[in-house]
Amino acid sequence: MTVDDTGSGTAGDGRGDHPADPGEDPLALRLEQLILGAERRYTPFQAARSAGVSMELASRFWRAMGFADIGQAKALTEADVLALRRLAGLVEAGLLSEAMAVQVARSTGQTTARLAEWQIDSFLEGLTEPPEPGMTRTEVTYPLIELLLPELEEFLIYVWRRQLAAATGRVVQAADDEEMVDRRLAVGFADLVGFTRLTRRMEEEELGELVEAFETTAADLVAARGGRLIKTLGDEVLYAADDAGTAAEIALRLIETMANDETMPELRVGMAFGTVTTRMGDVFGTTVNLASRLTSIAPRDAVLVDSAFAQELIRTGDAPASEAQAAEEAATAEKEGVEPPVYRFALQPMWQRPVRGLGVVEPWLLSRRGAER
Repeated sequence: MTVDDTGSGTAGDGRGDHPADPGEDPLALRLEQLILGAERRYTPFQAARSAGVSMELASRFWRAMGFADIGQAKALTEADVLALRRLAGLVEAGLLSEAMAVQVARSTGQTTARLAEWQIDSFLEGLTEPPEPGMTRTEVTYPLIELLLPELEEFLIYVWRRQLAAATGRVVQAADDEEMVDRRLAVGFADLVGFTRLTRRMEEEELGELVEAFETTAADLVAARGGRLIKTLGDEVLYAADDAGTAAEIALRLIETMANDETMPELRVGMAFGTVTTRMGDVFGTTVNLASRLTSIAPRDAVLVDSAFAQELIRTGDAPASEAQAAEEAATAEKEGVEPPVYRFALQPMWQRPVRGLGVVEPWLLSRRGAER
């Protein structure tokens, strides 16, 4: 919840219901107190003063966390004061700069906001339907949340620690400090073909189920094969991997899995390899833009990669430079009575073409070699 920088009693900006609205539902107030574990005690100005921070800094933190303006209503709790105090303390101790502390607030707020919306829309809403005639939603919701809250909280902390451990491990393995921010990664976009037409033909509920199934399948495959899901955009997912071989395996698995599901549209994937800038869990840069452009020109149920990605697969021995080279190596190995090199992927050069904003690129069509599935 953002606050008024001046500390005056100005009204909110009208976005949503304010916590201090006089006509607020008593159940909503009881649920808020249950979830927050404390009663409303402070206005934003009082909370900032109690935490020992300026109203300006408090306002920046609230806005970064993504909360709506409450003016100077008495709507904050001891937990809000403690959160302010902790963030400010990290800055005072020199562990974080003020700008970094705001980024911490923003990234945490954005991530947990999406999680909370999903839990209410897809989880709690279904569970709180009255199980018996005559029972009100009120009679079901409060005790259910009372039981779920500690379990969900513990699970959230567990997953966060696991993710933090994994991310820290990737960082400490970086070759140098610059690589911690600007890293060489394989980036892939997977896009459902004809999604816009589907939105006009399908009912909203059906469309929602399709998108959820696609995102779930993609997320599971990316995680299982050692990649990282960066974000989902309805009909498109963006993922990254530390090496080209892992990203290539994910792309082909996605194509194969979707092709075996009659309810799913066709899929196309574009991938690029190169320097990527990471910020707040997202990835940026020319490599990401190139992967996105390749997706838009990829054939249906096919994977296109850029030349840097192709060369990386060749360098690591995951793909031959050409099928002629692979045939020559196999013939030589047969003569010498040794096993020929085993390649996981095949690369077929496509026609060079101009790509908007990136000049002329040389796409390569990626596929499997042999009967491996």
